[in-house]
Formats: sequence, structure tokens, C-alpha cells
Amino acid sequence: MIKKIVTSLCLFLGLISFAQEGSSSPYSFYGIGDVRFKGTVESRSIGGIAVEQDSIHINLQNPASFASLKLTSFTIGGTFNKSTLKTDSKSENAQRSTLDYMAVALPLGKFGVGFGLIPYSSVGYNIKTYTDNTLTTGSTYTSSGGVNKVFLGLGYKINSKVSVGADLNYNFGTIEVVNSQLIDNVVSGTRETNTSKLSGVNFNLGAMYQAKLNKKLNFYSGLNYTFGNSLSSQNSRVIETSSETVPVEQADRTISFSSKISLSAGIGESKKWLVAGKVDFQGASDLSNSYNQSANVGYGKSGSVSLGGYYIPDYASFTNYLKRIVYRGGLKYEKTGLVVNSESINDMGLSLGLGMPITGAFSNINIGFEVGKRGTTSAGLIQDNYMNVSVGLSLNDKWFEKRKFN
Repeated sequence: MIKKIVTSLCLFLGLISFAQEGSSSPYSFYGIGDVRFKGTVESRSIGGIAVEQDSIHINLQNPASFASLKLTSFTIGGTFNKSTLKTDSKSENAQRSTLDYMAVALPLGKFGVGFGLIPYSSVGYNIKTYTDNTLTTGSTYTSSGGVNKVFLGLGYKINSKVSVGADLNYNFGTIEVVNSQLIDNVVSGTRETNTSKLSGVNFNLGAMYQAKLNKKLNFYSGLNYTFGNSLSSQNSRVIETSSETVPVEQADRTISFSSKISLSAGIGESKKWLVAGKVDFQGASDLSNSYNQSANVGYGKSGSVSLGGYYIPDYASFTNYLKRIVYRGGLKYEKTGLVVNSESINDMGLSLGLGMPITGAFSNINIGFEVGKRGTTSAGLIQDNYMNVSVGLSLNDKWFEKRKFN
């Protein structure tokens, strides 16, 4: 039965990654697109916080966590998103299904190693504007692609309280933006296609500390630092009509990211409850590219504040499954750094989640639910009211076990 559940979930999460574009937000036009990765389903369900030195869940936000794993772990997660895009005068609905992450981590004594693939950001929108009532004159704006991340991380446990780690990320992807123009009484329109091929490397350092405050109560903390880095963008532009295709010379560009620091702390009782908070800060970055530069768009400092936690009624209950479920909840507020028409584009949300253990195994299915809003209807902008339903699978087992008997 467990194998059937696992196989079905893996197939489902693999298929949805190819089903649709990764974003429906018009704000994905800017920078490298809509940054989708906010952690695993477990951490997103408590506001994006991952502060414990967990022995069976992979923490993709802090490489120091790999040193605390006791079992080989495999995790995969995906999200169904439904958005209502609002202006002052009307609203439209959109939905997307995406693969969020896929990773493996191995315990190696005091060391731990993790590697995997993360679809980090996505571009995806379809906007149509018409200038007459016959719907024959107007423009269509569509996009696809984004940035993916392949990572390799290493953690080391200095002692029972302190772990440190580092990871190397290779970022790559292609963004394509297509603008089409239709004119009444003209047989065919024109189409402009902008393509950017992105690649780059960045490094991340992490540290985690935990200590007992008394017999039951524990203190947890984490520090994560991402070095400033850049993406190389190889740009091309092609203009097409019914009769010809004209390549237009386009300069390549370097997209620059400032360094980022994240601090988290919490208190709780092991395998019972946790209350924690997190703050992030990143300096202003230069994320504009040749196809999305605009005088009314800027990129300032970004940051976020989160608060969340979980509760387990009875982790060791053998008679009541509901008591073994992890009940999660969290709040977040994020300043994205994007400024359009002098308005800061911010994101705030509420999250809830369940961690459902698979009977007879050290594995679990995690379900997360998130509602929030991004942007504003002020200054002629669009507000994105979103709902996310996420499903994650955490499989844990002992690999490379030395046999006592042949």
C-alpha cells in the first residue's frame, strides 16, 4: 500500500511540472520572474521557517542541517496555485500546477551531504489588450521559462549543539517573451520574440545552534548567508512578419544579486511543539534585462518577516493516528524589492499544514495550504490574490547498512 501511495505521488508531482507554466502573475515579467521556491512544504506551512536540526526532514534552506540527518532522505514537492488578478475595474482568474523541488540527502557520520533540483523562478503570463470593440486590433503578451537551480551541499556537526554547512548552486534557464501586434484590415500581424539564456553560480553558508533550556524546553537558531552573485544573460531578439524574419542584434547582460542574510530562532519541546520566527534581508539588486527595462520600474532592498510553529498531540501514539499528525501554521510578510509606478510590490500570507506519517515507516506526506496577496490595485497596478495547495513527500530509510550475516 505504501509503495502504491509513493509511486502515485511521484508520478503526479512529476507530471504537473510539465502541465503548465510555473507562474500566472504579471509581475513575473520583471527580473528573473516570480521566485517560487520558499522552502519545502513543511517549512512553507509555518511561514517559511526551518530552524530545527531535524533528523528525518530535508531542510533546503540551510546546508548545516544535512549533518543532523540520521537516515537517507528523499523529498519531492509540488503546488497547485489559483490566483485572482484584480485591477480597479475588473478581475481575472488563473491557475497553475508546478514541481517545486526534488532532493536527496545522505548521512555520513558527522557529515551530511545533499543534492537536488529546484525550479527557482518562473515566468508565465498571457495578457491581451484590444483597442477596438471588434477585437481585431490590439496586442498579446506571453512568456515562458524561468531559472532552475542544481545544488550540492555539505554539512558538518561540530558537536551536539552546533552544525555548519555550505552549498554550491548552479543556476540556469531560458526566458522567452513574445509580443504580438494585430491591426484591423491588415492580413497578418507582427511578432517580436525576446530570448534570454541565463547561467551562473552562487554560494551559500549556514550554521545552526540548539541547546536545552530545561528538561523539556529547547532553544533553536539558524543563520544563513548567501554571497552576492550574478547571472550571465545571452540575449537575442527576432521580429517576424508573414513574409520575413529579421534578427535584431541584442547586447548580452549581467544580472546582479546582492548578498542575503537570514536569521531564525525558536523555542519548543522536541517532537511536541515549536514556536519560531525568521527575518531575511537583501540589499538592492540589478535585475533588469534588455526586454524588461522601464523608467517606471526599479529594484530596491528586499526582506521578509515570518512567524510560525507546529503541534503534535502524541508523537508515539499507537492507537490514534490523528494524534500523530503534525499540525502546522504560520504568517509571513515579504517586501519583494520590486517597485512599479513608485509602489512597492509586497507579499503577505497565511499558511496551514499537516504532516501525515506513513504507518510502519519513518516517512510522511506533507500537505500545505496558503492564502495571500501580492501587489496592489493602486497606481494602475494589479493585485494578485492567491491560494496554494502543496503536497510534499518525505521518504526516509537506512542505506549502505553493513550486513552482519551473509
